[in-house]
Amino acid sequence: MTATTLPVSPDQSQRWRAVMAASIGNALEWFDFVVYGFFAVTMAKLFFPTENETVSLLLALGTFGVTFFMRPLGAIVFGSFADRYGRKATFNLTITIMMVGTAIIAFAPTYSSIGLFAPILIVAARMVQGFSAGGEFGSATAFLAEQNPERRGFFASWQFASQGLTTILATAIGATLASTLTTEQIDTWGWRIPFIFGLLIGPVAYYIRSHIDETMEFQSTQHSKAPLREALSDNKKRLLIALGTVVLSTVAMYTILFMPTYATRQLGLPATGSFMATLLTGAIQMVLIPFVGALSDRHGRLPMAFASSIAILLTIYPMFAWLAAAPTLQTLLIVQAIIGVLIAGYMGGLPALMSDLFPTRMRTTGLSISYSFGVAIFGGFAPFINAWLIEMTGSKLAPSFYLMLAAAISLVALTAAHRLGLR
Repeated sequence: MTATTLPVSPDQSQRWRAVMAASIGNALEWFDFVVYGFFAVTMAKLFFPTENETVSLLLALGTFGVTFFMRPLGAIVFGSFADRYGRKATFNLTITIMMVGTAIIAFAPTYSSIGLFAPILIVAARMVQGFSAGGEFGSATAFLAEQNPERRGFFASWQFASQGLTTILATAIGATLASTLTTEQIDTWGWRIPFIFGLLIGPVAYYIRSHIDETMEFQSTQHSKAPLREALSDNKKRLLIALGTVVLSTVAMYTILFMPTYATRQLGLPATGSFMATLLTGAIQMVLIPFVGALSDRHGRLPMAFASSIAILLTIYPMFAWLAAAPTLQTLLIVQAIIGVLIAGYMGGLPALMSDLFPTRMRTTGLSISYSFGVAIFGGFAPFINAWLIEMTGSKLAPSFYLMLAAAISLVALTAAHRLGLR
């Protein structure tokens, strides 16, 4: 590059615009995923009716998980595209595709209207959304992480902080609908409102993303001609480590997503209170995750992640035992608040840790593949696995078993990252 073509380092206001663009778009990208999980019981009745309510719910949750099979494909396609042509172009494309899937769900006729075509439409829409989401994490995370390498932890942390915003938006709408509409109204038309909301806000996110600049770090780097081949041939160990670190975060997030269903079906708590407990978790994450990300820039990514994962491994079973023994709204609020704090401690430095594992020229590909496979294998089916474990064991404590397994796997991955010299 000549002196006249060198990219200019962004000032602080430009970096904050970048954070806003990535965070708002990312929050809306995940909004539709979260809403579907919250309204799983309603979706089960309307699109997957059977004589057994549990089977219907498992079918609805299974459809939620099926979309995660599309994530690896989206990761491969969009990850390579982002490393060759830019992060900005990629996440503009992913949000457009996500809006298509959201529109299909928002206006889909139910099973009573068109029979088997109804669940087929829902599955198709969820697969479109899964394909889009496969490229969203990698491109948005790389874009945020590259705003300021010296503060990579803080800026990259907004990837997960924006997911906390998603939880707040989705639970606020869920709580409002549950408190203002009757069950019949929700089943008839109320369930469509959150999807229409996401569809209407999508163009705003696209506009904001269209008016930001590509990262200086990407522009200054020689681009890889084959980022996918480079990731799979030379960075297999780093891909596995990154995937392992994702396990706890994704299982925890989708267990939180499952909690309103768990609280109403297993604990007999009112839907409004259950949504409010999850809203509290999202608020805690949105506030604490950037704080932990900033701490990771000063003290390293691994110490807080190690401490949080060990704490989850040791405390999650007693917390679920207490919740099952004292199934009150107050207990639920306390348990979910503690989970929110521990998960924020783990997730705050995670996007930067994952970004540090991969060089700039193939960063989006590495992030996309490791995250999408981790979510597809462990996270996407977490609501289904939790519901199945409860049904098979007859124990209300079953969700804690899966979280303990996830914490153990991620501890192994964190240890491997430490051995590579990451801090």
